[in-house]
Amino acid sequence: MKTVSTTKAPAAIGPYSQAQICGNLVFASGQIPIIPETGEIAQGLENQANQVFKNITELLKAAGTDISKTVKTTVFIKNMDDFAAINAIYANYFTEPYPARSCVEVARLPKDVLLECEVIAEL
Repeated sequence: MKTVSTTKAPAAIGPYSQAQICGNLVFASGQIPIIPETGEIAQGLENQANQVFKNITELLKAAGTDISKTVKTTVFIKNMDDFAAINAIYANYFTEPYPARSCVEVARLPKDVLLECEVIAEL
């Protein structure tokens, strides 16, 4: 295994790595909408969703791959009523063939953000 770390995505806020490479796969920890340069949380659903996917993009770049090589995503959202809006933004970052995906509503996320997304991607 090889640990991936970059300052262009939020630092881990607990005892975990930003991502791990195992074989030809990158397993990225869940990304929340922290703006890496300031440590602040992006405000509003649209800004939060875009920041999450920007963070994923940068983390995968640091691993030596890109978002187009994503094979699986798991999206955690605070309110399932936001599904359509998040889905529209998601579609700006992921293209056909789309990765496999799970999307679940959760009671609470770190720092009370509105969404979090983890991915598995090919190198």
